[in-house]
Amino acid sequence: MLEVKNLSVFYENALAINDLSLRVDQGQMVGVIGSNSAGKTTLMNTISGLIIDMKIKEERRGGERITVMGEVLFKGENITHVEPYDRARMGIALCRERHPIFPESDVFENLRIAGYLVKRSELKERIDFVFDLFPALVGLKKRKAGFLSGGEQQMLAIGMALIIKPVLLLLDEPLLGLSPAIQVKLVQAIKNIQKEMGITTVIGEQFARPVLPMIDHGYVIENGMLTLTGSGQELMENPEVKAAYFGV
Repeated sequence: MLEVKNLSVFYENALAINDLSLRVDQGQMVGVIGSNSAGKTTLMNTISGLIIDMKIKEERRGGERITVMGEVLFKGENITHVEPYDRARMGIALCRERHPIFPESDVFENLRIAGYLVKRSELKERIDFVFDLFPALVGLKKRKAGFLSGGEQQMLAIGMALIIKPVLLLLDEPLLGLSPAIQVKLVQAIKNIQKEMGITTVIGEQFARPVLPMIDHGYVIENGMLTLTGSGQELMENPEVKAAYFGV
């Protein structure tokens, strides 16, 4: 379904992604594991097309020069230069790190806003699914999103990404800054998403311990380069992964 070929991304002269290639088959859950600043967010932004908007904005204000090399293929089609809104219409949804919500709107309004591509006749069903997936949000429908806890905001952010019923869901640091108890709830919700909706999922995360047991395949990146790859089980048993991410 998704293939990234020889991807390199530069911010001015700084190399964020270095000749990275990966593959995600339909129905898989794939993890991209790496420490802070390893290149996970840049990879997610490139797959989703958000990097194109970032590049245009930087050029307009005479800021940082962003250069992207390599290819991104989706269902066999080269989408390297396809705009992010067109990728969303193709079924690619990105849930960005640090809760990309509308803080002045309530929970229900946030979900409605996220459904701008969805037919009105289908929107209620999609919103109901989100509330079934995250029952903690049901009693918060009318609360301003900016007043939610970090875990509740992350649930809402993932729910907003699901509203368009994506075929490829990109989760960038979904566990960042959350308590262990909330992390457990989110991990279970992510499992339910794949089980009930069959959505192909890519998770970029630095917390390897809760992610590796549930993924089909994983890629470990450091300084923008691929260092290890294998099944979730293989990576869990790898001494290098244990030392770097489990403290063993």
